[in-house]
Amino acid sequence: MFLIELARGMGTTLRMLFEKPVTIQYPEEKRPVHTRFKGRHSLHRYENGLEKCIGCALCAAACPADAIFVESSENTDEQRFSPGERYASTYEINFLRCIFCGYCEDACPTEAIVLGDNYELTFSDRREAIYGKDRLLVPVPPGGQPTPQQTEPGVFTRSIPVMENPKD
Repeated sequence: MFLIELARGMGTTLRMLFEKPVTIQYPEEKRPVHTRFKGRHSLHRYENGLEKCIGCALCAAACPADAIFVESSENTDEQRFSPGERYASTYEINFLRCIFCGYCEDACPTEAIVLGDNYELTFSDRREAIYGKDRLLVPVPPGGQPTPQQTEPGVFTRSIPVMENPKD
């Protein structure tokens, strides 16, 4: 019995010797990820440059690893960061704790946080693994208006600006 199993194992080894290896030269050539892959997080914006995150902290409540910290502040007419009453003044994700489950993405009512396809996460220091809002926010879309930090105070005439529907 032992010799039969040994012969089968050696046969598999001999067969594999004649097959072409499946080696990918990683830094130069990257393997495409699956459509449902959950990689590095990013915070998205509306087309007009306002942040989608309203500081509700539902993502932090849904995170089983307690990797997300959200601190919200009130929007004012002089400084507006999101279309709602509040915005996330502090938004941090600790990627050493994150298990990339996607619960934060599912819990977000405004679809502000999205897990993308970036899997290249390396850290040489523990502090580098904590991504703040400055590293998570995507840039302003092309053709979009400047971010609220760059607009003149008092540009918004309402406490909650009217958002245009992109489908119209």
